[in-house]
Amino acid sequence: MRIKDEYKQDAIIEATIKLVNEIGFAATSVSKIAKEANVSPATLYVYYKNKEDLLVSTYINIKRNIVKALLQDFDNTLPVRDIMRKIWFNMFAFNLKNPQYFHFKEQFANSPFADLVNDEELEKEFQPIMNVIKRGIEQKIIKDVDFDIIAAFTFYPIVSLSNPKICRNLTLDDETIEQAFSLAWDAIKF
Repeated sequence: MRIKDEYKQDAIIEATIKLVNEIGFAATSVSKIAKEANVSPATLYVYYKNKEDLLVSTYINIKRNIVKALLQDFDNTLPVRDIMRKIWFNMFAFNLKNPQYFHFKEQFANSPFADLVNDEELEKEFQPIMNVIKRGIEQKIIKDVDFDIIAAFTFYPIVSLSNPKICRNLTLDDETIEQAFSLAWDAIKF
């Protein structure tokens, strides 16, 4: 059995993201990924069972990186609005810094591969954010509605605004992001 190398695994993930973003899921083969990552196709199978496993693992890796970004400088002692604002700005910063991850994540989330993800496992990673929202609901700061509705009005605007194909002429500076946050906050605040 071969020993796993973190650098090779990272190279495989980055190659997967690059190729899927350039040529799509169907045209991205294990051999193309291996070639782009500068590893043999056999090496890829040391880390992943098959192409589906690699794609799902890549998506999960990106989502975990998003959680780390969202929770950067997380301070649960701040007021709920301030925490949500920090999370909002962190998400924009992540998307702007990592457009390749953003693009892959959006493609994956709208593909049949998304059904292969263990959503419960990923939700655990977002628990600190969910706890803030629950606290906001309990303190009557945030409207008491289904979490999916809160997410739609809080986080999906970030997805739309971060997508240069949707918002072609929008400059995402601090002022614009602040305006967008205020609108999203007004939608969910009690």
